[in-house]
Amino acid sequence: MKPLARQTIAALQGNRQQNGELTRNIGLFALICFGVGSTVGAGIFVLTGTVAAQHAGPAVALSFLIASAVCLLAGLCYAELAAMMPVAGSAYSYSHASMGEAAAWMVGWCLLLEYLFAGAIVAIGWSAYLQSVLHDIGIDFPALFAKAPFELSGDRQLAATGSLIDLPAVLLTLFCTLLLLRGTEFSARVNNWIVVAKVAAMLLVVATGFAFVDYANWTPFVPPNAGTFGRFGWSGVLQGAGVLFFAYVGFDAVSTLAQEVRDPQRTVPRALLASVGVTTLLYALVGLVITGLVSYRLLNVADPVYIALSSGGPALAWTKVIIGFVAIAGLISVLLVTLLGQVRIFYAMGRDGLLPSAFTRVRTGSHVPHVGTVVTGVIAAIAAGLLPLSLLGELISMGTLFAFVTVAVSVVILRRREPDAHRPFLVPLYPWTPLLSIAACLYLMWSLPQDTWLRLALWLVAGGAVYCLYGLRRRRKARGS
Repeated sequence: MKPLARQTIAALQGNRQQNGELTRNIGLFALICFGVGSTVGAGIFVLTGTVAAQHAGPAVALSFLIASAVCLLAGLCYAELAAMMPVAGSAYSYSHASMGEAAAWMVGWCLLLEYLFAGAIVAIGWSAYLQSVLHDIGIDFPALFAKAPFELSGDRQLAATGSLIDLPAVLLTLFCTLLLLRGTEFSARVNNWIVVAKVAAMLLVVATGFAFVDYANWTPFVPPNAGTFGRFGWSGVLQGAGVLFFAYVGFDAVSTLAQEVRDPQRTVPRALLASVGVTTLLYALVGLVITGLVSYRLLNVADPVYIALSSGGPALAWTKVIIGFVAIAGLISVLLVTLLGQVRIFYAMGRDGLLPSAFTRVRTGSHVPHVGTVVTGVIAAIAAGLLPLSLLGELISMGTLFAFVTVAVSVVILRRREPDAHRPFLVPLYPWTPLLSIAACLYLMWSLPQDTWLRLALWLVAGGAVYCLYGLRRRRKARGS
């Protein structure tokens, strides 16, 4: 098999039958909770403040709406492909069927960037909220173990923090890894309860917070540009949408679970679209509330919602307690699904012979690819403990947007190449929807800081080198070609 050869849809389905240890035990409600749980988290609890303070001001709510609209376009493309090919791997598998093995490897390489670093940023945010709650009850976490050793300053230079490692973030990542080893069904039950509580509490806090909004904090709603593209003004709103886009990695995670979903042809599209609706509403409302409670200039912190509610004084003290504990519990569900998504990417790449077969080994009883789960957890824990928050958010957004572009391209290619394939769900207004999705994602990628493009280029070069030196050789050995 040549490096650029495609896997047909039938071949992907056949691989699924040969590696059928992943059982279909996830229903519609659980899949929606996976989507909402993995999306309503770090975007609200962590990066809302950073984007407001550095890019969009109170118009961070508009940044969320723009990002959600782009995500909806991509979600429709995901829905068509997931219904056609209900297998593990999401964008990686779709690229394999449409563009060939080499392209699929690069997409999988970007998904690795997306999932592992997304898990790290969630763990960092969780750590910040935990430390804030502990501080409010008179317990201060040791400074040496409270943060990553470096952070990205306002002039985009790395600066020392005085800490050695973000220990709470590391411990949370390892804890979630242990939960995933118990099994997907067990993880789904835990996630369902957390998501329901998280959404209910967020709506309660939003409703209460609006009563204490200082409308002066919303003026001007779109702060004037500071003289640099992306520093406020409408360019800041657009760049903010790009930075926030990493939060939508959850929609890719939904499709990675297609091989474990009951009736995936109907369940996956419904779950994708329902998740977009719920998260768009929550993101926009929370963005408005926190920028109304406190000046956006004060929100460049890892726990912005907590800081905003603190400004409300005694009247909002009870909501601060709720949001602190909701963030602590809610971010656990985000991290669970993020790690789970990466494990399924490893599984799919191992299934295709591009990674060691150990990544396809499924533990009897729990039906979990345990080797991939442990590897994912350890790498994410190291990243969470050592890497700075701002740098991670931009890199993840770039990786997420790149994956969304490949999914839309795959829809167009497969419509031309396999027009008679069974498609339980069709992208509406074809070909305009996938083409608009491609254009919108590329624009948001272009709006991100230039050094983020450099880091993406370096990551892709490294991925190409690994493919040539290892992946290609591994695949040939596995298939005897």
